[in-house]
Amino acid sequence: MSICAAFAVPHPPLIVPGVGHGREAGIQATVDAYREVARRVAEIAPDTIVLSSPHSTSYLDYLHISGGSGAAGTFAQFGDRADGSRVAYDRELVGALCEAADACGLAAGTAGERDPELDWGVLVPLHFIQEEYARRRDAGDDLPTYRLVRIGLSGLSPRDHYRLGQLVQHTADTLGRRCVYVASGDLSHKLAEDGPYGYTPDGPAFDELVCHAFEEGDFLALMTADRGMCERAAECGLRSFQIMAGALDRTPIRSELLSYEGPFGVGYGIAAFTPTGAGGSDASRAIGDRYEAWHAADMDRRRCAESPWVRLARYSLESYVRDGWRIDPNRDLPADLAGALPDELFSTRAGAFVSLKMNGQLRGCIGTILPVRDSLAEEICANAISAGCRDPRFSPVEEDELAELVYDVDVLSEPEAIAGPEELDPARYGVIVSASRGRRGLLLPDLDGIDTVAEQIGIAARKGGIDPDDPSITLERFTVTRHV
Repeated sequence: MSICAAFAVPHPPLIVPGVGHGREAGIQATVDAYREVARRVAEIAPDTIVLSSPHSTSYLDYLHISGGSGAAGTFAQFGDRADGSRVAYDRELVGALCEAADACGLAAGTAGERDPELDWGVLVPLHFIQEEYARRRDAGDDLPTYRLVRIGLSGLSPRDHYRLGQLVQHTADTLGRRCVYVASGDLSHKLAEDGPYGYTPDGPAFDELVCHAFEEGDFLALMTADRGMCERAAECGLRSFQIMAGALDRTPIRSELLSYEGPFGVGYGIAAFTPTGAGGSDASRAIGDRYEAWHAADMDRRRCAESPWVRLARYSLESYVRDGWRIDPNRDLPADLAGALPDELFSTRAGAFVSLKMNGQLRGCIGTILPVRDSLAEEICANAISAGCRDPRFSPVEEDELAELVYDVDVLSEPEAIAGPEELDPARYGVIVSASRGRRGLLLPDLDGIDTVAEQIGIAARKGGIDPDDPSITLERFTVTRHV
C-alpha cells in the first residue's frame, strides 16, 4: 500500500511554543491532536511524507512541486529563529511525479519556485513530527529518516488538484514508496467579529461542511463546495484537502475528526484517514469520477438558467474564439436567442461589464462605465470579447476553456458624484476613484470578500494606479443590475 495514512492539519504558527509564548494553551485540543498525528506518523515510519501547503509557491494555472535536494526554514518571521526544520526531498518521487503529470497533460512541475525556504504551512506539521521522532530516538527507537515531497496549490479546478493526488498515489506505488500524505490548511478565517479577519456567516458554515466531510470521509463534499461560500469564508486549506482526497482515490478508509477549534477567529481542524484496504480496490471511492459527473450536470444547470443578457455575452465570445467572428446582435443571432432577448437590449444604451470565472477564479473582466455603442446589446457583445481576449491580466481564452466559463453581466447606472466614503455601501454601490492626470479605478459592488468601504476604495484606487490616501481623490458611486 503506497499511501499508508493521510492527515488534514492546520498551521497556526502560535502553536509552536517559541512563537506562541503560552498562547498555544488556548488551542490545547489542537496541540493534543497534532501530537496524536505525529505519533501515528512515527509509528508508520514512512519512506516519504508528501505535504501540500497553501503557503508554498502557488500559481493560478500551475501546480508547483518543490525541486532540488532539499530545503530549510525557520519561524523567524514570527519572532522565533530557534525553531525550524531542514529536510531532504525525495528527488526520485518528485521526478516521477513530474513525468506523470506531463504525460497526462496536467500543468504541474518544479518550474518557477520563487522562494525555496520552507513555509509555515510545512514547518508547523514538521515541528510536531520531528519532535515525536526525536523523542522516540532518545528512547532508543531506531527510526529511519523520511524524505519530503512539497506541493503548492493553484487556481486550477478541484478535479486537477484531485488528479495530482491520484498521480502521487500512482507514482508512489510504482516506486514502492511507503508514504504518508499531510494536507496542511486552516479552515475559515472569519469566525469572530473580534478575530483578525472579522466575521461572516459563511465562516461557520464552511467549517461545519468540512468537519462533517472529515468525520464521514465524504471527499465529494470537499470537491463540490460552493466557491462563493469558500471565498467569503476566507478558507485556505480546501485545495490541499482535494489533493489529499486524490491520493486516497478508490481507497477504503476509516475517517476520524480528531479535533476542531476556532478560539482566535480561525478554524483549526485535524483529521486522520486510515486505509482499510488497498488503493484502487474500492470503486465506491472513485471520487474523481463522481465529481466529473456532478460538474457536468452543474454546468448544464447553469447554462439552462442563464439570463438572455448572459446568453448573448456567451454567444458573442464563443463566436469570436471559435470562428474569429464579431457578431452584430442586430442580425447575426440564432433564432432561439434572438427571440429570447428583450427589446430593452436594443432600445437602451448603458455601460456594462462582463465578468468571466473559471474554477471559481476570475478569468477576465472588462466593461464600460458609460455607453460607447448604439445599444446595450452591442455593448455586451463587445465587452464579452474584451473580457475573454483583451484583459491584460490574463491570457486570451482558448476554445477548450469555453465550456467551463461562468458569466456575469453587470449593467451600470449613470455614475453620481458623492461627498465621501460615508455615502458608499460595498454591497449596494460600485465605486469610481479618480485622481489628477485622468487616472481612474472602478470596482463593482457586491463582490465576494469585499466587506468594507475602505477595502472597496483601496482596491478601486490600486486598479487605477492611485494612492488611496491621496487627499485629492474624488469618488463617484453607481448601482448595477446583475445578470447571471
